[in-house]
Amino acid sequence: MKPVTSLVEITKKERRTLQLPRPGPLWLALPGALFLLLFLIWPSLRIFSLSLFDRSGQFSFAAFARFFGPGVYNRVLFNTFNIAFWTTAWCLLLGYPLAYWLSGLSKRNQQILSLLVLLSFWSSTLVKNFTWLILLGRNGFVENLMQSLGFPDIHFLFNREIVIFAMVHTLLPLAVVTMLPVMNQLDRRLMQAAATLGADRMQAFWRVWFTQSMRGVAAAGLLVFISSLGFFITPTFLGSPREMMLGQMIIMQINELQNWQLGSALAVVLVCAALISCVIYNLIFGLSSLAGESRAARSSHSRMVRYVGLALVKSIATLSSVIVRLYDRTLGKVLRVRLLGVYACLAIFVLLFPVLAVIPMSFTRGSFLTFPPQGVSLKWFEVWFNSPLWVGATLRSFGIGVVVGGITCLLGTLAALSVSRSQSRARGWLFFLFLLPMMIPSIVIAIALFYFAAQLGLVATDTGIAIGHVVIALPMVFVILLTTFQGHDWRLDHAAATLGASKFQVLWRVTLPSVKGGLAAAFVIGFLTSFEELTVALFMGGGMKTTIPKQMWDDILLQVSPTLAAASTMVLLVVVVLFAVMQSIKPRNKRVSS
Repeated sequence: MKPVTSLVEITKKERRTLQLPRPGPLWLALPGALFLLLFLIWPSLRIFSLSLFDRSGQFSFAAFARFFGPGVYNRVLFNTFNIAFWTTAWCLLLGYPLAYWLSGLSKRNQQILSLLVLLSFWSSTLVKNFTWLILLGRNGFVENLMQSLGFPDIHFLFNREIVIFAMVHTLLPLAVVTMLPVMNQLDRRLMQAAATLGADRMQAFWRVWFTQSMRGVAAAGLLVFISSLGFFITPTFLGSPREMMLGQMIIMQINELQNWQLGSALAVVLVCAALISCVIYNLIFGLSSLAGESRAARSSHSRMVRYVGLALVKSIATLSSVIVRLYDRTLGKVLRVRLLGVYACLAIFVLLFPVLAVIPMSFTRGSFLTFPPQGVSLKWFEVWFNSPLWVGATLRSFGIGVVVGGITCLLGTLAALSVSRSQSRARGWLFFLFLLPMMIPSIVIAIALFYFAAQLGLVATDTGIAIGHVVIALPMVFVILLTTFQGHDWRLDHAAATLGASKFQVLWRVTLPSVKGGLAAAFVIGFLTSFEELTVALFMGGGMKTTIPKQMWDDILLQVSPTLAAASTMVLLVVVVLFAVMQSIKPRNKRVSS
């Protein structure tokens, strides 16, 4: 029997050595990773190479030397960082109280008011900025209101302050929706426990609540800062040449002057600034906190930063306690209102005001956009409906948006499932790869794809626009689905498997139905990102294929008719309907009792 037994053992060993490695969960992320390598990493590297060669093909650092030398480019670089810094600071300062107030509401009220904040976020930046141009312009609604209150000769437009204000208005919802999930995970009873130990309400807030919510604040700051670096719509409409930013300079160099070397060099500088910000953030907090994960292990450097931060928070808490005690003894006895609630309602009103102001302007009888509108008429909706250009752009945006929503949902689901289930060290690199389009300003992605797509014949095609939109939308979809899968109870899958279900049956009948709310939200976010995206359409459309944001851009630059307001109202209607659909499909968070 021994020879037979040893022969069987040898056969088993040979079978194990010849057996191919079983694909783990990381293989699920392969389609999305290949897509990003082909349409993000490779085009970005080509742009970097363009910055190092002049028109004759000679290797040269002339573009970087020209940029960092004395002249207008230094001022543009300073403007970009200065405006991005103040935009980020104001978004955090104004957004934190709003997120804190929302986190204290009941679940239903929080969902309703958060949808209002998201409605402002997903409304077209182009339309909001143009609405501010009308409201704040000469003889506009705000200027007339200020004059009636006794403040004559106030001019709001074409200065740095209004550019920062409009950028804060655009990005404040992003800061709020980034901080809110982190605050929802915190236990408010911790502040009550601190109060029972003798801490006043400000000491409890700063030293307990604020420190616990800091990773949400840091994530919001990173996203807002990177988004601010690539802005070009707001300074174009509301700023003067003194407020020119790098995004505007890149478009000028490539679209108008056809100077690809200098334009590429500017893009490289912008990407380096964004990536340096991400590296600093990763050293302190870890990029995984962008998806709501806390960093388990901290480096000695991050611990030192934490100690310094805690000392600063302690000082702020002491100063705040003095101010609040003084307020309670004076104004607090007279004012019987909750100032935080008043501030939050006022902030939501300001966020929605330019969005909702477009609606009455779309019904104007006049030939120019004014607020309040001149009479009531439906003629501009008729102009929009009878215009092949506007209808074609709208239908194209719908078609591309549906395709982008489906593709990003598929790639994001596979990637999120891979990262959430894998225990490999490579999952960190995958997480970084799928988050990379969020870290690179969209203007850089647009020009990199434009140069790459021109060689493939994809410029001025719906396919080219859709590819660019998938690249830009994929990070948000991936983060939403990753948090969804992290909240899924995987014991349900294990229980189904022990009852004889195959892997496909477990996925189809247990996992996907459980996360359908997250899948619906991911599809809607992918669709809306594509539907509202301008930068990629500006380049990849090639002036021939226009989406609804591109058509709005052309209308603003060329003629500015109330048809723009009518189209904006229709877009707003689409956003509202999709939010209603997303709200009606709720995820099931049933968990197995342990």
